[in-house]
Amino acid sequence: MRPEAPPPPGRPAGRNLLADKVVAVTAAAGTGIGAAVVERCLDEGGFVVISDQHVRRLAESHERLSAGYPGRVRSVPCDVTDERAVRALVATAVREFGRLDIMINNAGLGGTRPVVEMTDDEWSRVLDVTLTGAFRCTRAAVRQMLAQGGGGVVVNNASVLGWRAQAGQAHYAAAKAGVMAFTRCAALDAAPYGIRVNAVAPSLAMHPFLSRVTSSDLLAELAGREAFGRAAQPWEVAAVMVFLASDYASYLTGEVVSVSSQHP
Repeated sequence: MRPEAPPPPGRPAGRNLLADKVVAVTAAAGTGIGAAVVERCLDEGGFVVISDQHVRRLAESHERLSAGYPGRVRSVPCDVTDERAVRALVATAVREFGRLDIMINNAGLGGTRPVVEMTDDEWSRVLDVTLTGAFRCTRAAVRQMLAQGGGGVVVNNASVLGWRAQAGQAHYAAAKAGVMAFTRCAALDAAPYGIRVNAVAPSLAMHPFLSRVTSSDLLAELAGREAFGRAAQPWEVAAVMVFLASDYASYLTGEVVSVSSQHP
């Protein structure tokens, strides 16, 4: 009989890994990986521009974070399918903090639908947000980094479904596999300018929104496949993203790091 899963460890204290760096994060409001990576960036000494297409939720996050990290948080609504909104996100970072050092592309859209029932609109929407959105934000960020003289980091949020099959996830898995391939190719384009591009590939990170849109039976099944017998906490994924954004990962580019204890 398998023993009960051990609880997750406590969230580690910050170590100033991103001291005085300016970070922009997409899909940053709420309770998921985006919100966790914002807090991790702030704990590590960064200045952060948070963005999300949910205006009310973004305002609530801004108010809460500003109280805890005064002077170090700005926010701007951003739909990553809108090129003008993406440019405005980068422009906000430059206007408010003087530059952009790190872009974290967290925006993604999922859903469950068998291929035979999937519409063109459902397929296109998932790819536009998840894959093309990462492209738009990376392009805008790299252009700004080049204007600053080079240097900088992009971290994309992929998924283990870019490697593994799951029923009903053809659109999402295809988009995340695309994020992985895009990360590797963009890294080669950006490397001559000292800009690094990497990605994380989480398996299962538990947060309230996920539990509202996914059945408890499926979540239990997925958690049971993990070596630790539990889902990751969002901060555990965020910690790896911040590592990739930091100088500790200075020789890593074009890599996709699995944040998972699941093995085939």
